[in-house]
Amino acid sequence: MLRNLREEIELIKQRDPAARNSLEIWLTYSGLHAVRSYRKANWFYRRKLYTIARIISQWSRFFTGIEIHPGATIGKGLFIDHGMGVVIGETTEIGDNCVLYQGVTLGGTGKEKGKRHPTLGNNVMVGAGAKVLGPFNVGDNVKIAANAVVLNEIPPNCTAVGVPARVVKRDGMRVATDLDQIHMPDPVSQEMCKLKQMIEQLNKELRDCKERNSQKGE
Repeated sequence: MLRNLREEIELIKQRDPAARNSLEIWLTYSGLHAVRSYRKANWFYRRKLYTIARIISQWSRFFTGIEIHPGATIGKGLFIDHGMGVVIGETTEIGDNCVLYQGVTLGGTGKEKGKRHPTLGNNVMVGAGAKVLGPFNVGDNVKIAANAVVLNEIPPNCTAVGVPARVVKRDGMRVATDLDQIHMPDPVSQEMCKLKQMIEQLNKELRDCKERNSQKGE
């Protein structure tokens, strides 16, 4: 256990240029404490002591701002940088040496049963505010940009950006795409426009109906 703690602290030192020494990391890094608490909660969860596992995970959430379900499967070397607002769902699987930044959600869409959350390969980086939603695979060495919304599988060695996320690089080479990743259409705005058009059409039909009724009354 102490060996694993030393390894995790050393990994943080390598990845975070703001990390000064081991004592500072142990005392102040919420991501480290959240992962350590998850390991304890997962031990109880695997032995079907679910209530104890959830109590540990909720206490960790209260102190760190990071919510990791004790049923998740997490490999070695997970680094949660800053961490506030990170949510990791029950059936999430995370490989080795992954990095998650603040505001990341590894969640479900609310439509699935059983396996509901994503599976991340090794050496995956998920940027701040990104959402990965659904029971699909994200391959090894994938980078997901900040605020991206990933709804489908991503092959290994790719970079994905946007809402919904699209692969823009594969094996270090830019991928040809007809979609402008900078001026990407906003699906919420598109739905609002559709609703506005429907309301205008209904208002027009209502006015026509009133005019016909008034003509009949005359």
